[in-house]
Amino acid sequence: MSKQPQPISPLKNFFAGGFGGVCLVFAGHPLDTIKVRLQTQPKPKPGESLLYAGTIDCFKKTLAKEGIKGLYKGMAAPIIGVTPMFAVCFFGFGLGKKLQQRTPDDILTYPQLFAAGMLSGVFTTAIMAPGERIKCLLQIQASTGEVKYAGPMDCVKQLYRESGIRGVYKGTALTLMRAFAAVCLYKISEHWDLYSCLRSHNELSIPSVLFAGGMAGICNWAVAIPPDVLKSRFQTAPEGKYPNGFRDVLRELIREEGVASLYKGFNAVMLRAFPANAACFLGFELAMKFLNWLAPNL
Repeated sequence: MSKQPQPISPLKNFFAGGFGGVCLVFAGHPLDTIKVRLQTQPKPKPGESLLYAGTIDCFKKTLAKEGIKGLYKGMAAPIIGVTPMFAVCFFGFGLGKKLQQRTPDDILTYPQLFAAGMLSGVFTTAIMAPGERIKCLLQIQASTGEVKYAGPMDCVKQLYRESGIRGVYKGTALTLMRAFAAVCLYKISEHWDLYSCLRSHNELSIPSVLFAGGMAGICNWAVAIPPDVLKSRFQTAPEGKYPNGFRDVLRELIREEGVASLYKGFNAVMLRAFPANAACFLGFELAMKFLNWLAPNL
């Protein structure tokens, strides 16, 4: 799979990014479910043990209680949202790069890539925030034993009926914080890994794409876990529990469980990060190759 320098096409980035996002969800959703359940499990009362002792324990209990379907709870929401979300993410990043290029051959600096990543993060948050809210609520309800939502659309309807549009978009600020931290590092890592592979091999092979995507995913989540933990807690909390937003969540977690609580689900996140993002990159590159073949001048 050769990688020839071509002018950046935000439109191609849009469609290829959407396909890459679908690949990411299919590859990574089971471990995402485990991550959310670990991040949102309540602190045990005196004399009681944690609901899940860790990643493996959560995986075993989910399989035993709900079967393989339990690992894919809430997947409809990200599948519906991930195509436009990743499409907009790659579109925004492509647009951000193109706006900073004087000629199509210009190689951007890392600060320029960071700026393009920030633009991409802003673009994606409008779609990502409600999708994350719905996904998290559906992922945790099975473990609590209370089935409140019949599915994604029912969840949206109930949230809107109870709290209006603000209820659907609860946690947007935290989603934006996570996006700024993660997308910028993700894109810089992607750029460095891909060009390292190109310098080494003069071509972009499938193993190179998988490695670059996996490493970008790990770099992404290394900085994104704390805001992700706060986001998951805040988005799944009952209305009114945290009147001051994520600051209340942060204070409560630090007070009751210490700084380490900001890295809940770390093992599940890192186990998911490499294969899920490797699949995303491979899907993106294959889709981009097809689009370049289909419409080389687009």
